[in-house]
Amino acid sequence: MAEPIEELEARLAKLRARLREANRARDTATVSRVRAEMRIAEAAWEAALAAESAEAAPRPTGTVPPRPPEGVPVREQVHQSLAILGAPAAPKLISATYQAFFAEPLLTTKLASLRRDEERSFTSQRYARPYYICAALTHDRLAPARGLLAVSSWPLERRIIAPLSPRTDFLTHAIGAAEHMQRLTAAGHSPSAEAWRLLRRFAFNIPGAYEGGEPDPSQVISAARQEAAVHQETDDSQRRSAATRARAQLNDIQELFGVSSLRILRDTGTS
Repeated sequence: MAEPIEELEARLAKLRARLREANRARDTATVSRVRAEMRIAEAAWEAALAAESAEAAPRPTGTVPPRPPEGVPVREQVHQSLAILGAPAAPKLISATYQAFFAEPLLTTKLASLRRDEERSFTSQRYARPYYICAALTHDRLAPARGLLAVSSWPLERRIIAPLSPRTDFLTHAIGAAEHMQRLTAAGHSPSAEAWRLLRRFAFNIPGAYEGGEPDPSQVISAARQEAAVHQETDDSQRRSAATRARAQLNDIQELFGVSSLRILRDTGTS
């Protein structure tokens, strides 16, 4: 039986506390072990969240998915979109994804200060929340990747943007959107016109994913995975290398929100 999401959140909180203690004690063996446990727990939490968002009260086949309750915080709207997409994304795509699957607008103007607000919250009260909307990091300077948002509970490797990452992340987005449409259909809901439009946009740009009409989610998934396999090994290697360097060089805040531009200028000798 899957572990309830509340228990996963409690376990993650304990693991984060253990990680901080081991880090302060410079116990590298324990740090590595706890990070591995956290990755497993975080993956289970993401799966539980996706399953929770797909659940709905029984409805006749052909109905549209239920709208979320009004007053959903912007950070939660962003998190729900990113949980579907599965990789760092720009505000415009996050907004389009939320509207496609939750029939509710998410204005990109509301996202302008979100990452800064999340950084302030994390700085003042570390790990008080189960997740934060944070930054994707450039692989070379470990600075915030311009315009890309991510989720703190993701492994650091997933938040690194290496040279091939924009394409592999695009393919991850396509797979995530297609899989969510399959979950909706399995639950007896008809994806919205916006959802089909979003999937079509992905399919147009993946060889073998689109043959006209409404795209087939399973065909999109298959074609995206086939292309991803071409880039995956190199991209994964570059991300792992950058993530290893980040863990050695950055503190907790910098791992989530990147190295400030001021430090980059100082390190490169630019005035």
